[in-house]
Amino acid sequence: MMKKSLIAGLACAIGLGLSVAQAQVKLGMAGPITGPSASTGAQMKNGVQQAVDDINAAGGILGQKIVLSVGDDVSDPKQGVSVANKFVGDGVKFVVGNFNSSVSIPSSDVYAEYGVLQITPASTNPRFTTRKLWNVFRTCGQDEQQGLVAGDYILKNFAGKKVAIIHDKSTYGVGLASETRKALNKGGLREVLYDGVNVGEKDYSAIVSRIKQSGADLLFFGGLYTEAGLILRQMRDQGVQTVIMGGDGIAANEFGAIGGPAVEGSLMTFGPDPMRKPEAAAVVKAFEAKKINPESYTLYSYAAVQVIKQAAEKAGSLDPKKVAEAMHSGMVFNTVIGSFAYDEKGDRKDSDYVVYVWKKAADGKLIYEQL
Repeated sequence: MMKKSLIAGLACAIGLGLSVAQAQVKLGMAGPITGPSASTGAQMKNGVQQAVDDINAAGGILGQKIVLSVGDDVSDPKQGVSVANKFVGDGVKFVVGNFNSSVSIPSSDVYAEYGVLQITPASTNPRFTTRKLWNVFRTCGQDEQQGLVAGDYILKNFAGKKVAIIHDKSTYGVGLASETRKALNKGGLREVLYDGVNVGEKDYSAIVSRIKQSGADLLFFGGLYTEAGLILRQMRDQGVQTVIMGGDGIAANEFGAIGGPAVEGSLMTFGPDPMRKPEAAAVVKAFEAKKINPESYTLYSYAAVQVIKQAAEKAGSLDPKKVAEAMHSGMVFNTVIGSFAYDEKGDRKDSDYVVYVWKKAADGKLIYEQL
């Protein structure tokens, strides 16, 4: 009898041990760890990892620790879908990602089908949230908002001037250029040039010649920092002094590194610098202690994990659909990038864009400063 009790006790203990081992929150971070946008992938990974460490140190989510998996999408839609399928197979229930809209959109279809909640810190194309999926959210804004801010600034500060619009043919680039063009046209300004360039090229002399011939005073570029930096450098090489303005895709130190001194005076739209927010002070200090600069999308990624935690606690559940319901409920999230709530699509209810200018700091480094 005693032997049976002992066996039963051991079985119970083993069962409890397995239960504890399985009681974890599986979180995926999907982004470009390698490839042309690897620097932003590093920002996302740093932000998510720090949030996971901080939340786990405070007891986790509903008493369960977060286990993080990282997937490299290389900024490629097909690879993004492969990462999504792997996450599903591994039992991941929440995903922070992706960076590129062209990757986030097809990946979200996989996540929606298999019950995974996705929150992007960077994908701004409106289509991400306009397809009536239950599972998609952002901590960043979206291009309709960004285009309005860019268009309003151009209309006020370049009235009577010539404006050219170029995009990189990506989902993000075309979307941002289109929304900015729409705002300008509505305000009575017609662009003198509207064209696209191919991502990954090194020689943009042909489009630079067209910009020069158009007589544009301002070039609005819908795309990422690599192409923007190269186009700007090659404009200056051809003696073209046109001011360049971009969106959040050029909010990276690499834009300054690629464009060189020509970057000074360039304009861009991006969210208010979260590193200056009092809510972010402790987290920024933690990053600095690790010799990490929490620039651009680092804190937006950190905030995504905070949102998941707060929504799960409100729902009292780690079921992704119940967490999504809490996120859609109008609750206010308090994060390192500020406080906000979501609308029925999964977009932030507030507009999160301001205009920055790139300038040379006292130490000679190129930085961007809010106007």
